[in-house]
Amino acid sequence: SAVVPMASRVGSRYVMHMTDPTSLPSFPPPPSEHPLRGRVLDALIDEGFGPNIDDDGDVAFTVQDQQLFVRCMEGDFTVMRVFGQWQIGDDVPQDALTRLMACNELTLRLNVVKAGIANETLVVTGEHVVGPDTDIKGLLVVTTQLVLSAVHLWHETIMGRTQDETNETEQS
Repeated sequence: SAVVPMASRVGSRYVMHMTDPTSLPSFPPPPSEHPLRGRVLDALIDEGFGPNIDDDGDVAFTVQDQQLFVRCMEGDFTVMRVFGQWQIGDDVPQDALTRLMACNELTLRLNVVKAGIANETLVVTGEHVVGPDTDIKGLLVVTTQLVLSAVHLWHETIMGRTQDETNETEQS
């Protein structure tokens, strides 16, 4: 029997017919693996959003040209966190205390929503403890609007405070 070099045997049987693994579609994990995340994906798809799962395992979606995320934490309690992150622009006062005071005012004024600053980024989040019978779609719709409204209110608050401080200084 003739000796066939190994490389040609492997190349002819496998390599030429192998599919590139990066060309395969990316399917979400089965709902049983992450039940809340599966419910969130279903709800966002039903609402017409094109959700994706990002590298952190969060569900990412875009609404009103804003990128938002849903983090699903399952354990003793199942928590759904809807959040967004916005880079703070140069038009916003640079004073850290002013920024944090606007976050504090917003967090105290609104139910469900919290705001904070991290590395020149405004983070607004709304969190819910959910159960098997929770209306995920309803919570997502309401919380998404609360988060987006909170960003708008934060900006109004901080810019209004700046205008008020400017007016007080001019009057002195």
